Amino acid sequence: MTLTLTNTQSGNKERFIPIDPKNVRMYVCGPTVYDYAHIGNARPPVVFDILYRLLRHEYGTDHVTYARNITDIDDKIMERAAELAVPIQTITHKYSAIYRDDMAAINVLPPDIEPHATDHIKEMIEMVEQLIAKDHAYSVSGHVLFHVPSMANYGKLSHRGRDEMVAGARVDKAPYKKDQADFILWKPSANDQVGWESPWGRGRPGWHLECSAMIAAHLGIEIDIHGGGQDLIFPHHENECAQSECSHGHSFVRYWMHNGYVLSHGEKMSKSLGNFYTVHDLLADFPGEAIRLTLMSAHYRQPLDFTKEGIAENKRRLDRWYRLIASANSVGEVPQTVLDALKDDLNTPRAIAELEALAKPDTAAELKAGAQFIGLLSHSSEEWLKGDRSDGLSADRIEELIAERRNARTNKDFSRADEIRDELLHSGVRLLDRPDGSSDWERIA
Repeated sequence: MTLTLTNTQSGNKERFIPIDPKNVRMYVCGPTVYDYAHIGNARPPVVFDILYRLLRHEYGTDHVTYARNITDIDDKIMERAAELAVPIQTITHKYSAIYRDDMAAINVLPPDIEPHATDHIKEMIEMVEQLIAKDHAYSVSGHVLFHVPSMANYGKLSHRGRDEMVAGARVDKAPYKKDQADFILWKPSANDQVGWESPWGRGRPGWHLECSAMIAAHLGIEIDIHGGGQDLIFPHHENECAQSECSHGHSFVRYWMHNGYVLSHGEKMSKSLGNFYTVHDLLADFPGEAIRLTLMSAHYRQPLDFTKEGIAENKRRLDRWYRLIASANSVGEVPQTVLDALKDDLNTPRAIAELEALAKPDTAAELKAGAQFIGLLSHSSEEWLKGDRSDGLSADRIEELIAERRNARTNKDFSRADEIRDELLHSGVRLLDRPDGSSDWERIA
């Protein structure tokens, strides 16, 4: 089956044809590192991790390059650093490390390249100079702005009219702008703010400029796939497209891909509603694979209603799958039914349904292969079913109680043995008594 992807720019599902099959290039916008990533921030890494795995399967591991950046210069970072009276690097280093750990915990593979914005100031300045030279940008009062009317097809990605774009960008009505739709490429920094020397004075880059420069530096001036959340279509990706195409003079991205929003109980997540979850906090209560499976449960282009109840349900599904693969010593080929589902515009709900159809003793090896391909069932069954949990008894305590129960049975204290069995069951642990008198156990909740 041919790989098809929905291209945001055309609005159509299109056959994926890479620019160069031996050098498939994908870029996904990464985190702005000033706080813990919320669960909505985790959806793009999971979506594009699945695509990354699929592309490597189709074209070969050595023929796919995936870049996901770290935005480590931004006004939000500067504000947080000022609040805490620390250098911005203290903030960015801390939250970059936490982000990597949290993504690894939900089985997101690291990208091939992880560029940091602050390492690419030189390339950003050079791109701004190119845009000025081509009359697509102008400098005034220490600012450099992209002149939107200079690009005839500005808005082609988001399909917005001019008035809608101005309103949607929430642009400042600055007197130095030639046009109110114009956006910042470079802005001045005060003496107490982080900044770099440039031809327009000491300052710092605009957010949109950062990704354009990092893509050109690491992947080239035209790439196959650019991805991110739906909220980035406008203005971020529209402005990236404008900067890059006007700077390089040709197409920038072949396939634009965007995942839908993450909701909670049908509502937008917010701290005031009490339905705002960080990945870091969720990992204290749930295993990463259960969170990952929940993030795959809706098609990537659709809204995802994310709840703790949903994670718990997916944890139970994984428990059942892990019990089934306990005797599957080998991993076979990835089932074609799973591959076909993913090739159909990353249809993860269909892929999960295909895995469920394989959740039988006689096809446990195929279940294992298909699930591992999408980042699930990566633990041993013993590790998963017996692992320590913050919401129940530890593995060591369970073993202590089993030993006590064994002694009670030896001493014919069957009342105490039954009490221990019931205590374990109440804590979500089921005993599996063997004919030889020994006991194994598994978690059931």
